[in-house]
Amino acid sequence: MNPNLSRLQAYPFERLRQIFADVKPNPAYRAISLGIGEPRHATPQLVKDAYCAAIAGTGLSGYPATTGELGLRQSIAQWLQRRYALNLDVATQILPVNGSREALFAFAQTVVNPALQKSADAPVWVVCPNPFYQIYEGAAYLAGAQPYFVPSVPTRNFAQDWDSVPASVWERTQLLYVCSPGNPAGAVMPLDEWRKLFELSNRYGFVIASDECYSEIYFRDEPPLGGLQAAAQLGRADFKNLLMFTSLSKRSNVPGMRSGFVAGDARLVQQFLLYRTYHGSAMSPVVQAASVAAWNDETHVVDNRTQYRTKFAQVTPMLTPVLDVALPDAGFYLWAGVDTARFGSDTDFARDLFAQYNVTVLPGSFLAREAHGYNPGAGRIRMALVAEAAECVEAAQRMVEFVQSRTCCGAALPP
Repeated sequence: MNPNLSRLQAYPFERLRQIFADVKPNPAYRAISLGIGEPRHATPQLVKDAYCAAIAGTGLSGYPATTGELGLRQSIAQWLQRRYALNLDVATQILPVNGSREALFAFAQTVVNPALQKSADAPVWVVCPNPFYQIYEGAAYLAGAQPYFVPSVPTRNFAQDWDSVPASVWERTQLLYVCSPGNPAGAVMPLDEWRKLFELSNRYGFVIASDECYSEIYFRDEPPLGGLQAAAQLGRADFKNLLMFTSLSKRSNVPGMRSGFVAGDARLVQQFLLYRTYHGSAMSPVVQAASVAAWNDETHVVDNRTQYRTKFAQVTPMLTPVLDVALPDAGFYLWAGVDTARFGSDTDFARDLFAQYNVTVLPGSFLAREAHGYNPGAGRIRMALVAEAAECVEAAQRMVEFVQSRTCCGAALPP
């Protein structure tokens, strides 16, 4: 067996299941889960129609090409032009993938050269945020590298402290995972941060994988800046050592369809295509047809964003008096601090909330690793506002009651 499998930790949702295993939730309340970031808004009818039409036709009668059909790559290119004012070559700079998750994992297997590790004390590094999307860690380990965790800074809108990474680490870094908008805090990287990372990439030669799957759920007038967009604005028109990763799951409410794309540096796209040709991860023609319909339409995206804005506008002010929480830049999570002096750890908070009010939230420590002396997710919880508005509001009401039940005379806690 691959010895690196032993380095993988239990996935956060398995850990959540374990801490709830001996808990019987209060039967007076129906279950509400804010734990898993799985979109639950309705799938757009136009996507379902395109999917069904493809099945009724010849959509399943042949093997799909790894490159995807030209029509899909063209629809992606047109979306990139509308969204970011970018003009990419559909033949060399765009590659459809089966959702961003598998692509983010597989890309590390393409990029990392573990033979460059000098010793156990001088590993090959894959740098990533902390807290982070757990795929980054698994991808690093199974590619033969070591993850280096960069903490987020609450006083800087949960931006990563890139300046804390020593030159000795950058010198041995082969891949950097960036997540903007971030998971779990929803922070969007500004242009100056991108400039810093591009300069570091130029100096040390590492590749940047920009995870942007939450880019279309935002709460301010200006949409989040994308990695390729930042590169173009800074004169890096060839997108050297940069690929963006995104998907339709959150944008179009089709997590079960598994459809996304990577785009950017043509050299990286071609190397990734070579890997994927052998990996056998081509997108079904039926999914491609439905994806074209989704990328070509923005009406359903605006409606989806409006639904999230409505929920966050209702829930956030309910929780701010009792938790340390604020409206994020983007994404569909609230990243809230809890009073650990009163509630114990974030794990204790989640267990007690589940037991007493049958509401599931994810302990923040499960989304991070202890590094540099602390776990930056500890003392926080992640709430995924993916259910219908009424359910999210009810969950928030229960959480307010839960917190107030632990206070003197029912008074709300200060954040």
